[in-house]
Amino acid sequence: MPTIGWFEILIVVVVAIVVIGPKDFPFMLKKAGSWIGTIKKYVSNIQNEVADLELDNIQSEEPKIQSREPKVKDKNKNKDNEKI
Repeated sequence: MPTIGWFEILIVVVVAIVVIGPKDFPFMLKKAGSWIGTIKKYVSNIQNEVADLELDNIQSEEPKIQSREPKVKDKNKNKDNEKI
């Protein structure tokens, strides 16, 4: 995967200043920063929702697992008693 260095970033900034113009360049940077911030909020929100869903699934499965454990322990106890 190609890496982007400082020289490449400098070239993009110079081209953007030439194309957009030095007057509107700060406004465009602010707008781009706002879009990036909004995207980060949405991604964070989605990650939190997925984590909550996973936690809910784990919590809903826990009682099922605990209800199965005594049966397994009882079977092991019976096997131990038969050996004696």
